[in-house]
Amino acid sequence: MPQHALRRALTATLTAVGALALGLAAPAAHAAEPLPYAALGDSYSAATGVSPTDSTSPLCLRSTANYPHVIASRLGAALTDVTCGGAQTKDITASQYPGVGPQLNAVTASTRLVTLTIGGNDENTFIGALLACGSAGIATAGLGSPCKTLYGSTFDDKIDASVYPAVRSALQAIRAKAPQARVAILGYPWIVPAKAVSGCFVKLPIASGDVPYLRALQAHLNTVVARAAAETGSTFVDLAGVSNGHDACQAAGTRWVEPVLFGSGAAPAHPNTLGETKMADQTLSTLGLG
Repeated sequence: MPQHALRRALTATLTAVGALALGLAAPAAHAAEPLPYAALGDSYSAATGVSPTDSTSPLCLRSTANYPHVIASRLGAALTDVTCGGAQTKDITASQYPGVGPQLNAVTASTRLVTLTIGGNDENTFIGALLACGSAGIATAGLGSPCKTLYGSTFDDKIDASVYPAVRSALQAIRAKAPQARVAILGYPWIVPAKAVSGCFVKLPIASGDVPYLRALQAHLNTVVARAAAETGSTFVDLAGVSNGHDACQAAGTRWVEPVLFGSGAAPAHPNTLGETKMADQTLSTLGLG
């Protein structure tokens, strides 16, 4: 073959190879779009009392170290965080405070991940029960089961009659607005141990007989949240097993939830920084993302 013909053939070959290489590399040149992620929920999602505070919504007492921020950081997700302390299920679809719109506004058709904890504030179900039992426990100096005697099945009845259908409706609304999103609703990590622990009354003034009463009430709440998740095609993030032994009666550095008295780093009876991190861990693990 003449030299000039050989040169032309070689040039054509190199050009074709170069074009092929550029074509193969083109998809990698475009970085993947960040996962659109909306975080909804109450103070357990907002991490009320945990520093640093999100100054963009002072009424919501939201932390930038809450579990949604941990999840978003690990996934490189584009987070819209509308979690808000004191939120009830009704605040998913209605305004909680002036200037604080319905949390559902953060969810769009393009959203691909939604997380939330909700239900514990409805009808003063759990936080109300904790406060009521604390008052009763102080009145009896920690003896007996005064709260169970006073309230019996009242709180459990409210969970079945009001909380369960409200959580179910909230999840349906979320899924209707973002049909392609994975929706994960977290259970609540244990606040009280399975039975009274020596020395805990000063930090968590619950009468010894009422500790298992409150534990069973929290288990009931988590059960109906799990049921609502199953019935709406959502994912329930079960924290019962992993948070066992990390309740508010445990020492600092072990507990995930702060006690009512003499705690630090979070609002009373709410997750601390460690708790929020562990909630993120369990959510990512349950979703198969971590």
